[in-house]
Amino acid sequence: MGAGLPAKESNLFKLIVKSYETKQYKKGLKAADSILKKFPTHGETMSMKGLILNCMDRKAEAYELVRQGLKNDLKSHVCWHVYGLLYRSDREYKEAIKCYRNALRIDPENIEILRDLSLLQAQMRDLAGFVETRQKLLTLKPNQRMNWIGFTVAHHLNSNPRQAAEVLEAYEKTLEEDYPPENERYEHSEMLLYKISLLDECGDPERALDEVNKKAAKIVDKIALKEQCASLLLKLGRSEEAEATYQSLLAANPDNYRYYEGFQNCLGLSLESGKHSPENVNKLSSLYKSLYEQYPWSSAAKRIPLDFLEDDDFRNAVDIYARPLLSKGVPSLFSDLRPLYDHPGKADILENLMIEIESSLEKSGSFPGSSLKESPSTLLWVLFFLAQHYDLRGKHDIALGKIDDAISHTPTVIDLYLVKGRILKHAGDLTAAATLADEARSMDLADRYINSECVKRMLQADQVEMAEKTAVLFTKDGDQHNNLYDMQCMWYELASGESYFRQGSLGRALKKFLAVEKHYADMKEDQFDFHSYCLRKMTLRAYVQMLKFQDRLHSFPFFQKAAVGAIRCYLKLYDSPPKVAVEEEAGFMSLPSSERKKIRAKQRKLEARAKKEAEEKAKEGEAANVAATKSGKRGSQHSKVVDLDPDGEKLIQVEDPLAEATKYLGLLQAHSGQCLETHLLAFELNMRKAKILLTLQAVKRQLRVDPNDQEVHRCLIRFFNMVDSLPPPETPAEKLVHGVIEIERPSLGVPHGKPLLEVNESFLDRHRDSLVHRAAAAEMLFLLSPEKKAEAITIIENSVNNITPRGGVLGGAREWKLKNCIAVHKLLETTFHDPVAASRWRLHCADMFPFSTYFKGVKSSAVLGSVNSKICGNEDNGHLGKSHNETVDVLSNSVNGNAIDLKGLNISAPEESLQTC
Repeated sequence: MGAGLPAKESNLFKLIVKSYETKQYKKGLKAADSILKKFPTHGETMSMKGLILNCMDRKAEAYELVRQGLKNDLKSHVCWHVYGLLYRSDREYKEAIKCYRNALRIDPENIEILRDLSLLQAQMRDLAGFVETRQKLLTLKPNQRMNWIGFTVAHHLNSNPRQAAEVLEAYEKTLEEDYPPENERYEHSEMLLYKISLLDECGDPERALDEVNKKAAKIVDKIALKEQCASLLLKLGRSEEAEATYQSLLAANPDNYRYYEGFQNCLGLSLESGKHSPENVNKLSSLYKSLYEQYPWSSAAKRIPLDFLEDDDFRNAVDIYARPLLSKGVPSLFSDLRPLYDHPGKADILENLMIEIESSLEKSGSFPGSSLKESPSTLLWVLFFLAQHYDLRGKHDIALGKIDDAISHTPTVIDLYLVKGRILKHAGDLTAAATLADEARSMDLADRYINSECVKRMLQADQVEMAEKTAVLFTKDGDQHNNLYDMQCMWYELASGESYFRQGSLGRALKKFLAVEKHYADMKEDQFDFHSYCLRKMTLRAYVQMLKFQDRLHSFPFFQKAAVGAIRCYLKLYDSPPKVAVEEEAGFMSLPSSERKKIRAKQRKLEARAKKEAEEKAKEGEAANVAATKSGKRGSQHSKVVDLDPDGEKLIQVEDPLAEATKYLGLLQAHSGQCLETHLLAFELNMRKAKILLTLQAVKRQLRVDPNDQEVHRCLIRFFNMVDSLPPPETPAEKLVHGVIEIERPSLGVPHGKPLLEVNESFLDRHRDSLVHRAAAAEMLFLLSPEKKAEAITIIENSVNNITPRGGVLGGAREWKLKNCIAVHKLLETTFHDPVAASRWRLHCADMFPFSTYFKGVKSSAVLGSVNSKICGNEDNGHLGKSHNETVDVLSNSVNGNAIDLKGLNISAPEESLQTC
């Protein structure tokens, strides 16, 4: 470093490097300027000065200096290394790797550059390169533990656990017999457990078990050691020893479900084809009786049998399980038993049991068959359970009756109002649901969960402004947007994005969806520091798990929803570009070339000025905050990030919306290929791009995921209708595409010579009992033969609302869903353009869904005089209409003072408002 400089300047250069490492940037700049006064073309000094400027948020100057320094000294590994560091700070990892490789060509044994390169290779999952770089580091510095561990992990990540285990064994041979010292016991223990897991992963459980027996004394984490030992014994078929190990684990933690599962496997009582055989059920029943006798305080020992018991055995077991929880008033009982509703017949047993308990409590105040008097609150929680039960089964009238009875019984329980709001949401009255949630929130202003639930209901009802005012009550200094973004509050961003999308505000919707995508990018970036930290601290098992988690990061539901929302926004922008933009573009293109250049230059100047002003304001705020902190007045100023595009106007001014949508579709296809919606969006996108083979690929993948879905049928008919309308192929490429489609036709259910009308008719015959399938068939009939519009509408109107048999999963629930009926109504209005038929459908559905505001049902808040309209304050302007604004005022005033005591704001709603609910 500092090549070509005299001694004095060489020492100054070392000072620059030290100042950069210790973050003394002003000192480093001063030293750099001193050198550049005498040697203005010294490349390494220019590069280091640029690196320091980059740390001071002067990126433009930094890049200019570093590039100039590199031009002045292309053969300096320092210049290339600094250029790589600059790219790394901007997350341009591919470019940074190129720079590091150029630096290594000049200085192939530079430890720092090799280490930095290995970190980037791990980040980018260049696993072959990662192994190669780590091997070089180990060769150069074999006396450093971190190099051995890094080489081991590199092999493991590169799908070579056997080689990784061999490297660890070679490292162990270099250690002394009395290793580890006291201060490294935990790190060495983690390394040994990691080695055991490697041996297990490479298919050698016997060797892994030998390692357990040899090194057990040096392993500190005894629970992890026992878990690994039990798993290995089970794999080796030593069931009795594995059983004893699992028993000791259960004695330590009798509520760990994984231990029960392992214990069952030891006894050969594992699942067969997703369920237990009758013989196994009897054995399991006896097993869990004995386990419950051993661990009577264990909730898992009582809950697990409910999954495999049937009929009377199930009824008795769930009765024993539920009674103490009802007596204690555990609100989560229904959530706990909710998975049982997926088992045929168990929902009916639960319903009959709870009705029997309700009747007994009302008559005698005790459980059936018991003489002990129960607390009056027990009946409340039975009603609470039944309300949620009937809500799940689609019987909203009965559900509301039960929850109203519970509220009359004890009107001060907040959970009752939340559940009533949830029932109204499912019944279709989103406005009343939001009002009930707000009422629950006003009863306990210090509860953040209830506040969040209220915000979610408001957003579902498209009350965005009110939701923002409510959310701001629990954010720092009332800064709602920045604070929620910094907290990565993705549920809020998704809910508000969906609300904006429904309201047609695409800019704001896109801003929210892209904010979620940015959070995932930040999560991916956050792993960078762990590549060196975990190797240093020897948390190897957790490190590998974290990397595997990162590899499937984009498969999580929040990202899927955000990506789907963003793609839909871009598709809508493509179909209906913003009118203002279209008009401006038309007027702009009609101007002479010289005028257009002037206007563009003026726009660039205005944007630059606005950006500069925003940056200056941000710097002023930061300086004021620093000054306030120094003067001891912390909290008096708060620097805020200035949002230059709060409404997302710039986001919707994209030149190619389909290109933007393609970016997110690629991530969905890579990580959510099992999701049907991914391929539906791929179809819509490629249809608009006229990519015929990609559209065909999307249809094939849809059929692979769910061949009976109505949306898949729509895509199939639309695709072949488009293909059949194309002119005869002329060019070789067109003929090739046409030939591929003709080959694929039979496999897609559209044989040669079979008209699409017949394909559509056969689809309708297979699904005559389903409303959504009939609607899809009717829509495709209208697409193929517009003159058959009346026949298509008749197909929809002749749909019969079948009832699921009592033995079914939902047992008597309505087959028609509210969202499907709404979709059919929109179809009649927008696609068929038949207001008369749409009106008939609305009237029909208003009777079927009396709480639906969309269909203006008689019991919804949309109809004056209904119960829900009174709840929402549409008539008497009661407490429920006032509580929100009053609460906002109370907390807004309190938020201005830094020491706000939220626990002291536990305000109960007035009796008058509770009677209204």
